[in-house]
Amino acid sequence: MAATIPELMERTIVALEILAQTAEPIDDEQQYVRDLVLVWSVRLRTVGSERATQAGAAELDDAIDWIAAEAARVTDPHRAIDWLSTLPQVALHAVGESSA
Repeated sequence: MAATIPELMERTIVALEILAQTAEPIDDEQQYVRDLVLVWSVRLRTVGSERATQAGAAELDDAIDWIAAEAARVTDPHRAIDWLSTLPQVALHAVGESSA
C-alpha cells in the first residue's frame, strides 16, 4: 500500500534533518540552516495536514525514497546547504504542490 501524503512529507523532513547534520561543520551558516529546516518542515507538515487522508501513488513512494537517498549521499557541507532548499521543493512538486 502506498504511503499517505503526510508520511511522504515526514520522510522528506527526515532527509532535511540529515542534510542539516551534514551542514554542521559550516559554523557561519548554522542560523541559515536552522531557518531552512524550520520553514520547510512547517510547509511540508502543512501540506501533509491538508492532505491527511490522501494516499500517494506507489510512484510517489519511489520518488520520495529516491530524493531522500540522493540527499543522504551528499557529504559536502556546502552542497548539503544547497540541497536544503532544493529537496523540499522537489518533494512538493512530486505531490503536486507549489513550493511557495
